[in-house]
Amino acid sequence: MSPLTITSRDAATGPVLEITGDLDHATAPQLRSAVDQLTVTRGQVLVMDLGGLEFCDSSGITALLAARNLAIEQGGDIALAAVPANTARILTLVGLDRVFTIHPDTAAATVPRSAAR
Repeated sequence: MSPLTITSRDAATGPVLEITGDLDHATAPQLRSAVDQLTVTRGQVLVMDLGGLEFCDSSGITALLAARNLAIEQGGDIALAAVPANTARILTLVGLDRVFTIHPDTAAATVPRSAAR
């Protein structure tokens, strides 16, 4: 079991949370707390960099959905970046690959929308 580490930084497109370790029943409240401390303004995108995620259970998926809800409530959006293959498979199986915008890495997720066109 790997401890959950969450690092927050700002990008031109909005806040970025880098998540490493295990996101499960015991650690999901830690992610929820980190997200609750963020402000996502209208037009910004909250990017969740999952490149260091080692494990994610249903509680972790629920925490990601809660982050999505918060970002949307604040007028922003959310994107997942560098999703590990095992987590991407789960997201696809339950149809959440159609709910979340998924990018191959944080660099792609943080390109301003006007530059991405």
